[in-house]
Amino acid sequence: MHKMLAANSRFIMTTSLLISSSAWAFDRTDNAAIEALVNETIAPLMEEHRIPGMAVALTINGDQHYFNYGLANQEAEIPVTDETLFELGSISKLFTATLAAYADASGALALYDPASQHLAALEGSAFDEITLLELGTYTAGELPLQFPEAVQNEGQMIDYYRQWQPESAPGSHRLYSNPSIGLMGYLTAQRLGKPFETLMQEEVFAPLGLEHSYFQVPEEQQAHYAYGYSKEDEPIRVNPGMLDAQAYGLKSNAADLLALVEANMADADIDVDIGEPLRQALEATCAGYVEVGHMTQGLGWESYAYPVTLEQLLAGNSLEMILEPNPANRLTPPQAPRHEALYNKTGATNGFGGYVAFVPSEQIGIVLLANRNYPNQARIETAYQLLSALITDTP
Repeated sequence: MHKMLAANSRFIMTTSLLISSSAWAFDRTDNAAIEALVNETIAPLMEEHRIPGMAVALTINGDQHYFNYGLANQEAEIPVTDETLFELGSISKLFTATLAAYADASGALALYDPASQHLAALEGSAFDEITLLELGTYTAGELPLQFPEAVQNEGQMIDYYRQWQPESAPGSHRLYSNPSIGLMGYLTAQRLGKPFETLMQEEVFAPLGLEHSYFQVPEEQQAHYAYGYSKEDEPIRVNPGMLDAQAYGLKSNAADLLALVEANMADADIDVDIGEPLRQALEATCAGYVEVGHMTQGLGWESYAYPVTLEQLLAGNSLEMILEPNPANRLTPPQAPRHEALYNKTGATNGFGGYVAFVPSEQIGIVLLANRNYPNQARIETAYQLLSALITDTP
């Protein structure tokens, strides 16, 4: 059994333009009550799933709350702190989508461009008929979840894309895919003429004030980089792979991820001047492009009409939604970002599991980061339990 440490919580007061008018079932201004709620919710989750360490962050009407639990490194008995870096897995896709939307907003490309327009090597392939937006919404024609094992370098990757043929008409089906949104990020960097990681730092991280987000954790930050843990409790970290930065390779802390959540809430007061293209990009990631059941696919973000039931959230984040092609209803024109919606994204590597969600109309957001890949269902149920206590109109 892993060693459990007492929660280390921190509260920061910020300002917000919007104070929700809902009547609380819970006093959202009572910091001690919020801490007790989080402690009582997270402790049994960690016990049941043998999670060594977690970082939890909440934003409530502009007030930020941070809670740290357990160990970032079991062998050295290093606790989770505010500085602990977790592997984000597919939560990284939120940042890739933001960069592509930024390129669109700044006029460098258009999301409705054919993918082959931005890489000559793809001309004459299926990507003449597949748009960047279809890549970003996993509706390119059923690109697979992962690259084949034989794809080990950039040349083999381009050959794979050139030879690949869609299983369904672009736009008609959604199949969750790293090679799909990964290619969108790759082509965005090609068009902007700089390495993807450099562009992310310059155009997304720095303007949003994200100071602890890395694709390659620098030496001076290694002490803060948590170890993930396998089912056998072996310490592990993510392996490099094709388009890993674009699809699943980011490492970050709870504060940086909460800052992204706040920046995406339509009525949030952003303290820094991020510029109009990035502001438009954040809005574009929250727009709705295709519907699959109760879930609406944005660029990275997935949303649900609010109030939303637990069953709807679980269905939208189920293995069937991840592993199987699902008929998609293309929204033309795209659905504008919704105030009355719940936005969410899961992410995992072999040793880490994360979840982020926010509800603009309630000005509330949540970040859950753990150094074990535990089931999506448990992440969503935990977040839903906290949201249900903090707001009244969750059914």
